Amino acid sequence: MKKILLIEDEEPIRRVLSKILTEENKGYDITESEDGKDGFLKLTKEDYDLVLCDIKMPKMDGVEVLQNVRENGIDIPFIMLTGHGNISTAVEAMKAGAFDFISKPPDLNRLLTSVRNALEIKNLVTENIKLKKRIAKKYTIIGESEAVNKIHIMVEKVAPTDARVLITGNNGTGKELVAHYLHKKSKRSSESFVEVNCAAIPSELIESELFGHMKGAFTSAIKDRPGKFEIANGGTLFLDEVADMSLAAQAKVLRALQENRINRVGSEKEIKVNVRVIAATNKNLLQEIEDGKFREDLYHRLAVILIKVPPLSDRKTDIPLLVEYFVETLSADQGVDKKIFSEDALQKLMDYPWTGNVRELRNVVERLMILGSNPISVIDIEQFASKSK
Repeated sequence: MKKILLIEDEEPIRRVLSKILTEENKGYDITESEDGKDGFLKLTKEDYDLVLCDIKMPKMDGVEVLQNVRENGIDIPFIMLTGHGNISTAVEAMKAGAFDFISKPPDLNRLLTSVRNALEIKNLVTENIKLKKRIAKKYTIIGESEAVNKIHIMVEKVAPTDARVLITGNNGTGKELVAHYLHKKSKRSSESFVEVNCAAIPSELIESELFGHMKGAFTSAIKDRPGKFEIANGGTLFLDEVADMSLAAQAKVLRALQENRINRVGSEKEIKVNVRVIAATNKNLLQEIEDGKFREDLYHRLAVILIKVPPLSDRKTDIPLLVEYFVETLSADQGVDKKIFSEDALQKLMDYPWTGNVRELRNVVERLMILGSNPISVIDIEQFASKSK
C-alpha cells in the first residue's frame, strides 16, 4: 500500500483531496497533516511514498518543509499545491526539488496523473537502489585473512589512480571481484564498468567486439556497432582472460593504450577514448611471452600494477565467513531455506584442498543447502561435498 502524506491547512480541501485519492486507488493510504510543522515532524518519524503539500501555511510553509526534508536526507517526491498561482513560488519549489507544482483548485486528471507518475518514479528509484546494493554485495571481497587484507590495502592505494592493473590468479579465486572493487573505489565509479571475456569470443570476432565495426565491414555486419572501448569511455574496461586474445587483437589493444584512439573495423576514422583498462589472467604471461603467444610490450602496458589473488588453500581461515556469506546470498537470491553448518562441518570444509577455489566452495554450499540436513553435518559434507572432488 502506497503511503501518501497530505499537508494542507484547510480542512475542507484535505477532506476532498483525501476522498479523491482513496476513490482513485484503494491502495493509497492517506495521512493528513494540518500545517507544515506537523507535516515535517511526521516525515521525520515515518516513511512515506509521496507528499502532497500546500505552499501557503502557518508555522512552516510548503517550501520550508521541502527544504528541511532535503536537508535531513529524506528522499521523497513532493507535489506542491497553491491557490495563489505564484510563478516565482513555483520556481522556488521546483529548485528545492519538488516533483510537480499544481494550482488550486487542482485539475483532478492532472493531479491524479502527477500522483501516479511520482509514485512510479519513486518505485523505479527504489528498485534501482536495491539493484545497486545487490550488485555491490555480489562483488564484495569476503575474508579477514592476511592475504585478503593485502588485496584491500593494495586496492585502496591503486583505485584512485588511473594506473592499469593486471590481476593474476587461478580459476575461481575471485579476480573479477577485485576488478569490480577497483572500479567501485575509483574516480570512475559513476561511469560504466564493461567486461570482456576474451576466452569466450572467437578470434575472428574479438576485434569487432573490442573496437566495433561499420556496416558492411564483414558478412554479418548489417549495421554500425560500437565496441567495448567506446561503450566504456569515461569508465573501466575489464579484459578478463586477456592471455587468450589473438596476437592481431593484442597489437590493436596496444595501439589503443598508447594513443587512446581506436578505429572501428572497416573504418579509417579515429575515435578518441578515455578508458581505464584492468586485465586478468589465470596464465603465466611471462611464460606466454617466452612461448611467443603474448606480446611483451603489451604486458608492460597492462602490468603497471600487479595484484595476485591467492587460491582458497592459502586463505582457509576465510572459509567460515565465505560459507556464511553464501548462505545469506543464496537464500535471498534463490529462495533456498537457510541452514546452519555445525562446527565439525565447517572444520571439514576447511580441511578440503579446494582445487576449484571460491567458485567451487560456493557450488558446494548451494548443493548442501538444497540436499543437506539442518544443521549441516560432517555426514552431509562427506555425502554431497565430496562429489565435487
